Amino acid sequence: MRLLTALAMAAALAAGAPTARAQPPAVFLKGYGDNAAAGQRFVHDGVSLYYETYGAGEPLLIIHGNGASIASLSGQIDHFKAKYQVIVMDSRDHGRSGDAPGPLTFEAMSDDLAALLDHLHARPAYVLGWSDGAIEALLLSLRHPEKVRMIAAMAANLDPRGAWPEFLEPAPPPAGPPTRADRVRRLDLDEPHIVPSALAAVTAPTLVLAGDHDAIRDEHTLLIFRSLPNSQLAILPDATHMVPIDDPDRFNAVVDRFFSTPFVKRDRLQDLLKTLRKFAPPAK
Repeated sequence: MRLLTALAMAAALAAGAPTARAQPPAVFLKGYGDNAAAGQRFVHDGVSLYYETYGAGEPLLIIHGNGASIASLSGQIDHFKAKYQVIVMDSRDHGRSGDAPGPLTFEAMSDDLAALLDHLHARPAYVLGWSDGAIEALLLSLRHPEKVRMIAAMAANLDPRGAWPEFLEPAPPPAGPPTRADRVRRLDLDEPHIVPSALAAVTAPTLVLAGDHDAIRDEHTLLIFRSLPNSQLAILPDATHMVPIDDPDRFNAVVDRFFSTPFVKRDRLQDLLKTLRKFAPPAK
């Protein structure tokens, strides 16, 4: 799967793996995802899960994508830790976390996140998810709504058909027992399966983001936006699925503004008229 390969490469760069490409941005050399001072473990559902925390303030849970790890979120951790208590975790079957004893599913991964917030005794959290992490953010709000304050979901999909076909290459059957890489690869080929109407139950204000050249189909991003009752939409121009790494300043600023601004549910007609009335000539 090309999307898996791209995110795995980002994680390798962040970890300082040898590569013939240019050096990664300096933020990827700060040790996020490999920080003994910030790293801890806890066990949920039989899986040892590795997490790190940074900063102080309201909790902000940031969730990585398929085949990646905490390190891929370095640009977001570095920005948001000045304002929030940033909480990041390697998903099961990813990074420094252990492997699942049973099938790898988005539902189990979202339950891990809820357990992490319980473990930290965190208040309802701001949640920022990227790619598979955005799917987990939506499921976290569906399965554990009391844990979520606001959501920013970058490039989520509700089923595999939401991605452009070139990003979902069929995986050859493994020669032996499935490896961790096999299980992670199959996750995006087989899942998720979220009915759009189910998103009506997500009451947390949600910012739906994507790049205008994203791995997720434009119409699918619009479907998610329109299915959520309290949503805003941000399509970032001249941006791909990798905009959190390619242009973290722009991406972080959009998310930061959303989390920092009181949410107002807009009415496309009434709010338009409200502005026009400000310029109407005074009554004689």
